[in-house]
Amino acid sequence: MGGQLLDVTGWASDQIDEGVALVTEAGSFGPGGRALYDPRPADPGCWDWQGDTP
Repeated sequence: MGGQLLDVTGWASDQIDEGVALVTEAGSFGPGGRALYDPRPADPGCWDWQGDTP
């Protein structure tokens, strides 16, 4: 996602607090892999990439 916005409208607060695994076509594991993002500790309104997973 790299700097893109993610619409979390309608998400429960615990989902927003935990981070997300987004399906990606361009990650380390190719199409269908997931990019992992967690809230930034000092600014939970921003999420940082943590890595990729199959």
